[in-house]
Amino acid sequence: MNFDELRISKQLINALEDIDIVEPTPIQEKCFPKISSGADVIGVAQTGTGKTFAYLLPIFNSLEFSEQKNPRVLVLVPTRELAVQVRDEAEKLAKYKSYRIKCVYGGANINTQKDNIYSDGCDVLIGTPGRIYDIAVTGVLRDEVDEMLDLGFRPQLEQILEMLPQKRQSMMFSSTLTDEVSAFIQKHFRNPETIEVTRRCTPVEKIEQRVYMLPNFNTKVNFLSKILADADEYPKVLIFAENKKQADRLFDMLDAKFPGRVGVTHSNKSQNYRFNAVKNFEEGKYNILIATDVVARGIDFTEVSHVINMSPPENPIDYIHRIGRTGRADKDGVSLLLVAPYEENLYAEVRTVAGENISECEIPDGVEVSSLLLEEEKPTVSHKIYLKAPSLKNSGGAFHERSDKRKKVNSQERKIVIGGILIILAILRL
Repeated sequence: MNFDELRISKQLINALEDIDIVEPTPIQEKCFPKISSGADVIGVAQTGTGKTFAYLLPIFNSLEFSEQKNPRVLVLVPTRELAVQVRDEAEKLAKYKSYRIKCVYGGANINTQKDNIYSDGCDVLIGTPGRIYDIAVTGVLRDEVDEMLDLGFRPQLEQILEMLPQKRQSMMFSSTLTDEVSAFIQKHFRNPETIEVTRRCTPVEKIEQRVYMLPNFNTKVNFLSKILADADEYPKVLIFAENKKQADRLFDMLDAKFPGRVGVTHSNKSQNYRFNAVKNFEEGKYNILIATDVVARGIDFTEVSHVINMSPPENPIDYIHRIGRTGRADKDGVSLLLVAPYEENLYAEVRTVAGENISECEIPDGVEVSSLLLEEEKPTVSHKIYLKAPSLKNSGGAFHERSDKRKKVNSQERKIVIGGILIILAILRL
């Protein structure tokens, strides 16, 4: 099927041709008639399959010109980086339309953002839940206002949804769909149509998944230093750190070995620092970017050759999202997962979603095995097994205190995860 068969306006077809898009992807083709009909829609597709245009195309195709001040389309995303990315994609698609597209997020002056929305009005408002809510409660937006919940945005999301008119069209696009999210959808959507073009939680088959068993963080860094020295073999590498502290520590160690090649980004960095780190990585100034899930989730990096996980994530679904940053646009990709003895249990959970295309590999020659442990890696009395020579295949899952604490918190304060980290509350029917 082509865009003419979808009866897309000439302005949109011209905009698509300008960015060399000539035919719809499966998720775009299947969602277009459902969204155009006014139905609530849940779209499930792997990363890199065109989900952003899957909802923007039908919305822009039916959105009429209006001079009203308040937004008619609201797009909620979890991070400022993704908000800017969606805005840029929306502006490309609306090149020959006269829509007023605005973008708001934390870390910028809220008064300036409010003035920008109110001064000449807004048709499409894209933003993070916290900033959208902060602006909404000031009265500027009045009544029209697969992870956001997991990032602590649930209260704002619930409050934003309460502010919205009952007569609206709601959409959510994700690469995964959990039972918890399904319950959230059941509460806030009206008989939604679920459109799924791939099996849930399935990694992209063309991504080669390698696993390396390494005893501790410092050995993991030695391993990275060894392989990343070959920039031809590892031309564009995205590294997921477990947390902000680890990201900064890893940056300091790798930047000393590869000066000028490494960037880092996480939520403690300033807005400009984060934007510049992503921009420099995308433009090739850096060929290595260290990031946390909060920042990197959902961003459409191009040409990423390798994704490296410093540790198995606590939520195995996050592993799917991480490795989906490579192997995009019909290109092959490689993911590396580094596993220490105290991370066995998390690794076992990852294997439940990784499918058949994952294998344990030998450590390359020349990688120095360090005996130096970080403070958080040092075993307690209750974890003396960690002092023994590790055998990941045969052990019962030695666990250190940090993992126990993380498991405890996770079980006590489990939050809903939205895999595709995108909820769209679109075309408010006033």
